[in-house]
Amino acid sequence: MKGVILAGGLATRLRPLTFVTNKHLLPIYNKPMIYYPLEAMVRAGITDVLIITGPDHAGSFLNLLKSGKDFGLKLDYEIQEEARGIAQGISLAESFSDGERIMVVLGDNIFGYNLKNSIENFNKRERGAMVFGIEMATESKQYGVIEIGKDKKVISIEEKPEKPKSNLAQTGIYMYDNRVFQFIKKLKPSKRGELEVTDLNNCYVSEKTMECEIINWWIDAGTSHDELLRANNLIADKVKSGELK
Repeated sequence: MKGVILAGGLATRLRPLTFVTNKHLLPIYNKPMIYYPLEAMVRAGITDVLIITGPDHAGSFLNLLKSGKDFGLKLDYEIQEEARGIAQGISLAESFSDGERIMVVLGDNIFGYNLKNSIENFNKRERGAMVFGIEMATESKQYGVIEIGKDKKVISIEEKPEKPKSNLAQTGIYMYDNRVFQFIKKLKPSKRGELEVTDLNNCYVSEKTMECEIINWWIDAGTSHDELLRANNLIADKVKSGELK
């Protein structure tokens, strides 16, 4: 399995911090934000990773991360010319994947869950995809809401529903078989003019091959100044307690 980290976008909600840099290069306690998904790839045993970012700050990623040798990774880079949705960003990984399965992590997602066993179990399946959810008391409707049935099978995923069917929010961690690019080519843009990841995931839901694992903690650090501050405080606490290195 190969890894893909999406680190593009304009991050308008984090301005003025992002007028001169990409949000994934902002600090989270003692590291740039992009380090956290990279380290998640390392923990999972993935060695080939593609970073997809926009044209304005691609050189900054290259200067910071270089070949990936310091992480024990082989890094490749791809430019997303326009921010046209997560699914469109994933489509840029088709040649990189070279027919292999991929794990996708959004570059502003920070979590401590070790995905190694998840990958091993996923690779035993003939086909399908996997999402990772987190239980939220009241905030799940701000994200994609996952409804699961027996055997971790996903029954539905609804994007920001008014009446959520569960308290399980979809995080920005996904695993896909090599058919993912075929599904993306069939997607139609949403009202926002983007190819939505929830629409992509529902391609697998409709054929009953989407499964879900629940993780213990997760933060979407790039959504607002408050979440960026919360991420810094949370990670500082976890590093000082020894939960995170």
